[in-house]
Amino acid sequence: MNIVMIGAGYVGLTTGACLAHLGHSVTCVESDPRRLGPLRAGDIPIYEPGLADVVQACRLSGRLQFADPDTPALGTADVVMLAVGTPSGADGDIDLAQIHEAARQIAPRLRPGAVIAIKSTVVAGTARSVAALVARARGAGDVAVVSNPEFLREGSALADFLTADRIVVGADDPAAAGVMAALYAPLTEQGVPYVRTGTIDAELIKYAANACLALRIGFVNELADLCEAAGGDIARVTEGIGLDSRIGPRFLQAGPGFGGSCFPKDTRAFAATGRRLGARQTVIEALIAANEARKTALAGRILQALDARQNGTERRPRRVAVLGMAFKAGTDDVRDAAALSVVPALTAAGVTVTGHDPKARDQAAALLPGVGWADDPYDAAAGADAVVILTEWEEYRRLDLGRLAQRMSGKLLFDFRNLLCPDAAARAGLDCIGIGRAAPPGTTPAQHGTAPKGSGGHARVRRGTGWLQVAASPS
Repeated sequence: MNIVMIGAGYVGLTTGACLAHLGHSVTCVESDPRRLGPLRAGDIPIYEPGLADVVQACRLSGRLQFADPDTPALGTADVVMLAVGTPSGADGDIDLAQIHEAARQIAPRLRPGAVIAIKSTVVAGTARSVAALVARARGAGDVAVVSNPEFLREGSALADFLTADRIVVGADDPAAAGVMAALYAPLTEQGVPYVRTGTIDAELIKYAANACLALRIGFVNELADLCEAAGGDIARVTEGIGLDSRIGPRFLQAGPGFGGSCFPKDTRAFAATGRRLGARQTVIEALIAANEARKTALAGRILQALDARQNGTERRPRRVAVLGMAFKAGTDDVRDAAALSVVPALTAAGVTVTGHDPKARDQAAALLPGVGWADDPYDAAAGADAVVILTEWEEYRRLDLGRLAQRMSGKLLFDFRNLLCPDAAARAGLDCIGIGRAAPPGTTPAQHGTAPKGSGGHARVRRGTGWLQVAASPS
């Protein structure tokens, strides 16, 4: 089939490459000439494992090409996919201007019987409104609009497409549904489940799925706080509940809160849709607030611990190494990453921050002025009073803790992904403070509350959304 992808960003480029890999003829349309030129030369602007190889193979085979918006491929396309931006507004609802403009521009150029498939994540009712727009622009209702949401996780997008949990197609027109079924036949013939719904149901499925996954993350993070307060171990608790077949083990890893391009934006839009339609999603609204508060709390926890370690000693500049800027491992995406909340709070408090990330350094540096950068974690830790792990990169899991401790001037190690063994850290002379597990030697549980000023020889240190009392000791 002939496919045109409008938008060669993360979703458009990955989806286009995968469809070409399946044997379709795909043209990815990119309106920005600064991106189009490199794409035509095989230069991939994003980091996604395996994507560059698939793009290169499909380019060489002739099944994948890149073009500007004037491409004649629109006139022969069986399916035109819209993968353009839907940015959040001030109220959390999404801005559909790019969707509407793309549909308006392509509508007169499509052949009768072509299908427009919306890949962008859009609120309920969007496909129907776009269908009405296209019909007005053409003067006829001979082009159908369907909803075909994507379920790609950054870092594993190729596998998510080619061995998908499911394909969802929302089509209010039977002929359009048949076209989309033919498009995905190479996958459904291999056993990938295919869900055919109406357009509104498909649009709601996307948001509801992401909201449900985000809720699991929010729940396990609050559960981690409870483990800390009660003296439990979040790893053992989640192991026990994850073995329940009704729950399962996925998305039960405690951490600094969710980020990235999907969960924060989609939960805000889901909540905004509920408010707009008079069906408030109060659980999601509470989740959004708790997730943002968690990220902010991490910085307070670090600062309080630094103050506690300096209490009674001569004040000196504080240095912190932050390892991990991407919102998760396997991507260079820093959107809504914990680092974007933690690092500015540290620098605003006068802390000198040196950062490291194996893939997201350039993206983070553009958003975090005043941060120094190192080429490896050990250089980042040189002279640091504390090291903070915010992203679960495998190389951080394999850190030589003895070498790390030798480079540091202090001994605080905040492992906000629970990658490291606390006992191994202790043997290296480090106080490893994780999420949802017992405090290291020299720390004792305290009541939940706000850290008081002038707390003498102790400072209450933020542990998740609770506080721990940490005894002051020299670095």
